[in-house]
Amino acid sequence: MHLASLNITELFLHLWRGSIECDKNDDRSTWDWAVLQGDVWKAHGESVANATPYLPGSFDRPPRNPCEKISSGYKAWEFLLYFYALGPALFRGVLPDIYWRHYCKLVAAIRMLHQRSITRAQVVLAHTYLTEFIREFEELYYQRRLARLHFCRQSIHLLWHLAQEVVRVGPPAYYTQWTMERTIGNLGEEIKQPLKPYANLSERAVRRYALLRARDRSPQLITGPAAVAIRTYLQEHDSDVDHWRPMLTRWARLALATGQNARSAWKECQKPLEKLRTSRNVKLTLNGRTQFAEVQYFFLAPIAAEHRPLALVSLYSPPDADLLQRSHNTVYSCEYQGQDSLIVINARDIHSVVAIVPEAVTALAHSGNPNARSRFFVAEKLGLEVADLSGVVELIAEEDHEDNEDNGPIQLDIT
Repeated sequence: MHLASLNITELFLHLWRGSIECDKNDDRSTWDWAVLQGDVWKAHGESVANATPYLPGSFDRPPRNPCEKISSGYKAWEFLLYFYALGPALFRGVLPDIYWRHYCKLVAAIRMLHQRSITRAQVVLAHTYLTEFIREFEELYYQRRLARLHFCRQSIHLLWHLAQEVVRVGPPAYYTQWTMERTIGNLGEEIKQPLKPYANLSERAVRRYALLRARDRSPQLITGPAAVAIRTYLQEHDSDVDHWRPMLTRWARLALATGQNARSAWKECQKPLEKLRTSRNVKLTLNGRTQFAEVQYFFLAPIAAEHRPLALVSLYSPPDADLLQRSHNTVYSCEYQGQDSLIVINARDIHSVVAIVPEAVTALAHSGNPNARSRFFVAEKLGLEVADLSGVVELIAEEDHEDNEDNGPIQLDIT
């Protein structure tokens, strides 16, 4: 969807920077939306760059500092992450509120339309948001003034057709260029044995959960809140804990069916932040509800005559409900709860790896807002299911092979 990642982003960044052409019958000083200038633009660019260590490696290329690189080959994928994944949080407190809420409607619709599967209710909601977005664009920016007619580019009108096209031909994930472009390159790379190319390609369709190294060389003593959380889980699942010793072997990573690798605080916290692409934060289902958590480590436990893959996680707090509503569900702002919210979950309940970015990296934090220092916002990878269609699998870095006495992963059945 280059319409969203390139055409729309280019228009709005020119508007917000005040760099779009100004008619002789107009006056830039009346453009109250043109706030990305001078020190504000520099601070915003730093916020974008500072988010990089918190973006998982599976998010591919992180957006560079737009203040420095926006005119130097900024990629469509960078624009997509910058504008639609990080943007609602990064532009909050920078754009005037009325323009920020208008922009959040666009983001909410584009996020829904980037799904591989979409419900009828979501199609209707996305169309409603886009219709309102177009009407409000005319009221807020164009203001039905002839001198600003050039603001109304074709890309604005095309937004009105996006949801309707879902009804006619399906979600854009099925016909977007992302899928075709990535597939052409990746399928060639995946054929390792030219004598059996079809057998090789068919294996790419088999997706399993798998525990991956690093792994403890011997069982470790678990104490404190972690031991309490593990014992509680075992008791709830009718496991015999009367003679259970709090000893277990920790695993550092889990390969997900999405092609992503979920990592853990156990190993990631041993590295300096500047050398990380944090991948220990995950989206999961707990008691039928979607929640976000930080993985401490993975392990196997004997439950119901099987060795079940489990994860010790620290749940993030529920979101700021008012901010979630005002941002049209685009800014999920939560608090890190650490040892106070440790629980054990089935590893198969993890859906994807997400970015949990400290609000302290945003320009809002630099403006003196004390609450931004202790809160985080969630950013999910747009088009994750599109990447799944094209067979994109996160590669394993060389350093991930250390500290393990085994030669390969344990494969876990996805069912």
